[in-house]
Amino acid sequence: MYPLRPALQSRKRAARLDYNRPMRSPTKNMKKLAAAVLGTLITGGAAMAQTPAEKPRAVPGMAERMAACIACHGKEGRATADGYYPRIAGKPEGYLLNQLQSFRDGRRRYPMMNYLLGHLSDDYLQQIALFFADQHPPYPPPVPADVGATVLERGRLLVSQGKPAQGIPACASCHGAGLTGVQPAIPGLLGLPRDYINAQLGAWRNGERTARAPDCMGEIAKALSPEEINAASSWLSSQPVPADYAPQGVLPKPLPVACGSMPGSPASPGATR
Repeated sequence: MYPLRPALQSRKRAARLDYNRPMRSPTKNMKKLAAAVLGTLITGGAAMAQTPAEKPRAVPGMAERMAACIACHGKEGRATADGYYPRIAGKPEGYLLNQLQSFRDGRRRYPMMNYLLGHLSDDYLQQIALFFADQHPPYPPPVPADVGATVLERGRLLVSQGKPAQGIPACASCHGAGLTGVQPAIPGLLGLPRDYINAQLGAWRNGERTARAPDCMGEIAKALSPEEINAASSWLSSQPVPADYAPQGVLPKPLPVACGSMPGSPASPGATR
C-alpha cells in the first residue's frame, strides 16, 4: 500500500500524488507487539482448526486477542488520526474476511499484515472479521478538504455519476446510494482518510493491489487519472458520516460490472476479493 504522509497534504503539493512512496515501516514497538501477539493469534487459530464445524465457533477473549489489530487500527478498530490505517469497525463481515485472506495469501501486501496473518486459518480469520464487523464506535468529524471547489465538484460527480462514456461506473452504483457499503462484501466509503483512499486506488492503478478475478476495482482504478483519484478522495474524505451509517442489505439494481467480491454480480464466479 502507498499512503501519503499527512504533511504532504498541503495546498502547495495537493495535486502531486506520489503513488510510489512506500508505506512507513513498522516501528520497533509495533514489531515487538506483533511478535508478542502472534503466538496468541496462532494458538487461537490452531484451536479452531482442531474443531471442525459448519460455522466457526466463538473464540473466548477475542478483544484481548485483537491487541495487535488495535495497535494500528485504533480502539475497537475505529482508526487513528495519522491517516495511515483505515477504520475496520463496522465494515461488512464478508469484506473484512476477504481482506484478511488477501493479506494472508499475498494479494494485498504490507509486511506487518502478511506476517501476522500468514499462518491463520479461514475459520480464525472469520472470527476476526466477525469481531470487528460487530464494533460500532462513533465516527470523528471529517477533515476539511484543502482543495478548491472545482476539484470537489469533480469528485462529487465521479462518485455520484461516474463517467459513463468511458465505462467508469459511479462509486454509488456499487457502494450504495449513501456510500454505506453493501452486505456481504462491499465496504462503505465515508469516514476514510484521503491518504488511505489515494493509496488504495493508486495501488490498484499500479497493480500493487490485486483481487480475485474479476478484479472490478483494479479495472476501474486503471481507468482513472491521478487527478480524478485526487478529486474523488478529496470529496469522499470531506463528507460527514451519518449517525445511522451502516451497510445496505442489498442493492436496488445489479452491479454494473463483474466483481469477484460479490457473489451474483455479472459474470462473477462468486469468488471473494
